[in-house]
Amino acid sequence: MVNIDRIKKDCFWEYSFTHDEIIRVAGQIGSREQVFLFEKILLNSSELLQDMEVFSKENLTLLLENYTPPLFNHDYCFRRKNACEVHFFKKELLIDELKWPA
Repeated sequence: MVNIDRIKKDCFWEYSFTHDEIIRVAGQIGSREQVFLFEKILLNSSELLQDMEVFSKENLTLLLENYTPPLFNHDYCFRRKNACEVHFFKKELLIDELKWPA
């Protein structure tokens, strides 16, 4: 269950988005606003995997495929992206510290 109030608190403390605006933007396919919402949740959410459920599986697939972690804070961004890929799409875990020893 997505907690929009937590998303607003964790990710949009400096904005005044409403519950309905966040839901509307999450459903927009390929919009700049949707990418903005995705990146704010990816980088700031305290409950990342729960909050990513605000996006449909199709939208989340596109958002994750098109996201490139920036040079600044690359490791942090990469880990959170990979955690989403593993959780939602059963992709390979690329974070060495979280892998089981061989």
